[in-house]
Amino acid sequence: MMGSNGKLLGNLFKVSVLLLVANPVRATEYVVPATGDVGKWFARLPADATSVVFSSAEKYHSSGDIVLPIKPLLVIDGKGCRLTLGPNSNGFTYAINDMQEAMRRTSCRYVIKDFGTITGGRKAIDLKATLGSIVENCELVSQTEAAIDLRFCLLARLSNIRVTNPRDKGIVLRQGDWAGATGTNSQSNSSVLDQCRVYCAKTTTAAFTILNSGGVRMMDCVSEGGPTDYDIFLSATLDGDESRPASNPVVKSFTLSNFHVEHNVRKASIYVNMPAKSAVNLSNVYWNGGQKAPVVLYTMGQLNISDIGWWPQWNWIGSRISAPRINIVRSHSDLSVGDGKAVKNNRAGILRMVDAMPGNTQLKLNYVRVRDRSM
Repeated sequence: MMGSNGKLLGNLFKVSVLLLVANPVRATEYVVPATGDVGKWFARLPADATSVVFSSAEKYHSSGDIVLPIKPLLVIDGKGCRLTLGPNSNGFTYAINDMQEAMRRTSCRYVIKDFGTITGGRKAIDLKATLGSIVENCELVSQTEAAIDLRFCLLARLSNIRVTNPRDKGIVLRQGDWAGATGTNSQSNSSVLDQCRVYCAKTTTAAFTILNSGGVRMMDCVSEGGPTDYDIFLSATLDGDESRPASNPVVKSFTLSNFHVEHNVRKASIYVNMPAKSAVNLSNVYWNGGQKAPVVLYTMGQLNISDIGWWPQWNWIGSRISAPRINIVRSHSDLSVGDGKAVKNNRAGILRMVDAMPGNTQLKLNYVRVRDRSM
């Protein structure tokens, strides 16, 4: 009997192996139904989901948040559909209660892509504590707080994003704001914005906002539409107090390349308040027309401006401190500060001291360098 039982168990094992080979574990795709509330449907999403597809209808609606599950990777494909959000919706989002939970959540990542439009809501995409998430090929329209808000999103990539008429902010990358989160332990470091356009409304305060995050790169981006306070608001102040230079010890760099500005700004096109040892590289920035406000308002950081080929004569750079650290290389000849002896009324060529911080009274050019001019 033992022999026959052993033979039977062996045969069952062979059958089991054959079944596993014939039916391997697969990615599981679910299709969002054509009717009903998207947020409520996501709340019942089966645990084995690896992909969610909006392919049953052209239009969808969610009255509240669309809460994303905890997954190593979840792909959400809009298939070109139009999604509308209720006024209090935060779009694709989830809650983070404390830093311990945030660290666990960094094992998750999401790909959100190919939405024709996501319209309305407080936010369209509100990701937190994730590593390697991607948002691509989407248009986000008329959100009241921010079209995209990334908090503690490491190695995130935003690609081919169109933001239209944001009521307050367009795209935001920042540190966490939950219990235990600080500007030094929950940044959106090493993230990339590639071919993102923000078409501002009259109420827009900033097209792009980067806070307490190092190694962020923006490439081939555009800010246009109605006037805004800032095109890019770049700061690493740990407490949000812009009355003094940034002091975040872990933010080391920011890189901007091929940035196009096609409208007026109210306060400054690019605001820079980074730590003293942080490198801020602005290359090939194009302002289509003159600005009454400074095109760069500098507070702190090692500011490197290069390859500015087009420069309306009335554009200018403002410094909030007496001794700015600015290098200007391979740029239009009008980007000049004179010979260093031409400071008059706290002005020297394109450079002016404005909105000075306490204790800063006289503009000095000790750390300003202009070289390899076009003429």
